[in-house]
Amino acid sequence: MQENIRPIAPVSISGLEPQSPPTGMPIFELVKPTELYVDPAYQRNISEKGSRQIRRIIEDFDWVKYKPPICAYAENDGQTILKVLDGQHTAIAAASNPHIDKIPIMIVEAETTVAQAKAFIGQNTERLGVTTLQLHQAALAAADEDAQTLELVCSRAGVKVLKTTNAYTGTGVRQTIAIKQVEALINRRGPKLAREILEVLANAERGPLTAPQIKAVELLMTDAEYCEKITPEDLTEAIVDLLFTAEDEAKIFAATHKVQFWKALAITWFRKCKKKRQVLKSVA
Repeated sequence: MQENIRPIAPVSISGLEPQSPPTGMPIFELVKPTELYVDPAYQRNISEKGSRQIRRIIEDFDWVKYKPPICAYAENDGQTILKVLDGQHTAIAAASNPHIDKIPIMIVEAETTVAQAKAFIGQNTERLGVTTLQLHQAALAAADEDAQTLELVCSRAGVKVLKTTNAYTGTGVRQTIAIKQVEALINRRGPKLAREILEVLANAERGPLTAPQIKAVELLMTDAEYCEKITPEDLTEAIVDLLFTAEDEAKIFAATHKVQFWKALAITWFRKCKKKRQVLKSVA
């Protein structure tokens, strides 16, 4: 036997509770790729980068490199179809290659859209190619409570969460793709305060809302050094007054004072913001 070859061996499961699979074992089938479908409820549209990837697969198609698309049976207009949960680029490339008639696919149990969306999340959570926005949309389709809360918070703040990075309309006012930052904000401050923080930026009619902007407003509205001296309305007014010059000033301040950009942006806005009149306590 070759020296470096080793058999697959189990690892220690001490302290673990192995799960019995809640669904049946997947099955494999040979199908025409053109017989497969994609559900936009949790699957992304093909981007320019995705199109380039498909072209590379077509030009370099090799069964050695092939990974079977993961699919699930579903009902659509009274017909049973196969939806692609993961691997639509591979399926499209195969459908486009005249040398390929059928492809092997793996079929898992996920009958409903919610179940399919959850399967999509499970397949793609650790993959760099799938963006946070795509996973968020899938989580919404899967009726995930955290995703629904995020959407509700943004909606009540008058902010629209975009589905893709290139979906901005106009100047991007009241629009954002900063999913991770909004999610972290809600986890730290709760839905109510998170909404109030987002409203400050939304009411300034600035767009798109970025992660540094959100962190800057959060600091000003929660840190005792700042929040007791200003109001949300005055902060919004300061953001409007400075417009885009705030970012330029913040970059200079950050470089000069060796602080993070979002902190420099908060300080820049705070300096411009009208301060509350301090009431002096009378001495008895």
